[in-house]
Amino acid sequence: MKTSYRYFLILLFSCLSLVQLYGQTDAKRDKIDALRTAFINNRVDFTSKEAQDFWPLYNEMNDKLNAVRKTFRQKYNAQTNYNFQTDKEAEEYLAAELTLRQKEYELYKDYYEKFKKVLPVKKVAAIRRAEESFKREIINSIKEN
Repeated sequence: MKTSYRYFLILLFSCLSLVQLYGQTDAKRDKIDALRTAFINNRVDFTSKEAQDFWPLYNEMNDKLNAVRKTFRQKYNAQTNYNFQTDKEAEEYLAAELTLRQKEYELYKDYYEKFKKVLPVKKVAAIRRAEESFKREIINSIKEN
């Protein structure tokens, strides 16, 4: 079991490294989402009923988070000159970033309440830890490559 888990992780991080190198198209983002789902399922022992109730909510939350982030990225992206010429431009950027963070926070807060209605609170906490572990594993795999 441990050997197959190691192979899974190696494959997972190899795929993620390639995705990071070549940018994230929708297909690649879908691949990352599938890997994240598998990772969380591996870490959290869902019953079939819990999984059936949880995953639609989780996907809905991520869709809303992506929409909020996309709105921010439409205005502030790689082509943005972050050497702001005026204080007003810098203030607008800071206000937009704070608004983004506030909307993310509100979504997390709303959905964690929804998660607690379909899962025990310990599993909600385990999901959060699994998400953080997934992010760390991705970062570590990118650093190694």
